[in-house]
Amino acid sequence: EVQLVESGGGLVQAGGSLRLSCAASGFTLDDYTIGWFRQAPGKEREGVSCIHSDGSIYIADSVKGRFTISSDLAKKTVYLQMNNLKPEDTAVYYCAAGPSEIPVEEYGIRGRGAQVTVSS
Repeated sequence: EVQLVESGGGLVQAGGSLRLSCAASGFTLDDYTIGWFRQAPGKEREGVSCIHSDGSIYIADSVKGRFTISSDLAKKTVYLQMNNLKPEDTAVYYCAAGPSEIPVEEYGIRGRGAQVTVSS
């Protein structure tokens, strides 16, 4: 069974840090692009960051310099380190996997999401 399970969300004050983890099972991690998108209430999904199978990385301008994506293929886990968090980063963060040709926020393989709340 193909599955992605996120962990590490929570409540943090502005300027703080969180690390999200995404554990994958049922497929080979390096055959796909895998990454994160987020959705805040009343807003559209936004691609945050992803790692392509060739190792290249995409990161959204809105989080560049603050968020870092990484992966551990042996553990089949992808991480999103989020530093200097801002209230506008508040959203449900989803881990997702799919082909590199389409945006990560459109991937059909996705986890249930992890809530990140940043207080001012």
